[in-house]
Amino acid sequence: MDSVLQAPERRSISVVTAVYNGEASVGELCRRLAEVLPRISAQHEIILVNDGSPDRSWEVISELCSRSPLVRGLNLMRNYGQHNALLCGIRAAKYDLVVTMDDDLQHPPEEIPRLLARLEEGFDVVYGAPKAEQNGLMRAVASRITRLALSAAVGSDVAKNVSAFRVFPTHLREAFAASHSPFVSVDLLLTCATTRFGATPVAFQPRHSGSSNYTFTKLVRHALDMMTGFSTAPLQFASLIGFTCMLFGIAVFIYVFVRYCLEGSVPGFPFLASIIAIFSGAQLFALGVIGEYLARMHFRSMRQPAYVVRATT
Repeated sequence: MDSVLQAPERRSISVVTAVYNGEASVGELCRRLAEVLPRISAQHEIILVNDGSPDRSWEVISELCSRSPLVRGLNLMRNYGQHNALLCGIRAAKYDLVVTMDDDLQHPPEEIPRLLARLEEGFDVVYGAPKAEQNGLMRAVASRITRLALSAAVGSDVAKNVSAFRVFPTHLREAFAASHSPFVSVDLLLTCATTRFGATPVAFQPRHSGSSNYTFTKLVRHALDMMTGFSTAPLQFASLIGFTCMLFGIAVFIYVFVRYCLEGSVPGFPFLASIIAIFSGAQLFALGVIGEYLARMHFRSMRQPAYVVRATT
């Protein structure tokens, strides 16, 4: 922590950004960072990780690197996802602090000093929490699902403030240096290193150009990966459903037995069919949850890399 609690003239910062379809915004991002970073650090770098963008993002990044020695570019072989690209950049960082942020300028570079001030209060990871959400209904629902999944894995106190705008000491990456799973969540990896998380409200700005690359489907898939890859909550939930169905089955048996004793008859086929449907549904749900875990184990046993770098600049 001594390297974190330094005056600006001794502080060193690596800014890591995953770039996807960011050709229109990444230049402006670097320009604003070049204005902010010299005021808060003696040494700094900007690491731009092109996550298989189909547009001209890599050409723009290469041009920015040729103009400034402070900008470094990493070009991935294909689109691996934001968290995988960030992990690549975090592992390439060479300075004491890592700041991660989006490439669309929703995270204002001018707010980085606010995160640093909060970090100096004794936290290991500080998130820039938006003062007001600017997402549509479906995106808000998907973000809520993602936070619930993260809460199941790390606790609600951390999950409620999570965002892609974060700062932490670079040495925390040593806790997940051996992680090579294709299913990556930077926030969950950071929980392997520390429990001291903090947040500070920052003013998120409108997107510079284009639309969000995180669709409802992608966010829900990411939430599923977090739940089945880093938590046993789904298995516990499946067990709870099975236990509930067992109690329901006992209650139904008592009901049928009492009615038979009193009336000499039992409910007919429709009642029996509904009971079978309930139990078969519970069994299929539990099998589906177990199948998700088996699929994760299968992919990890294949040792697929989290990312592969095509080129660097």
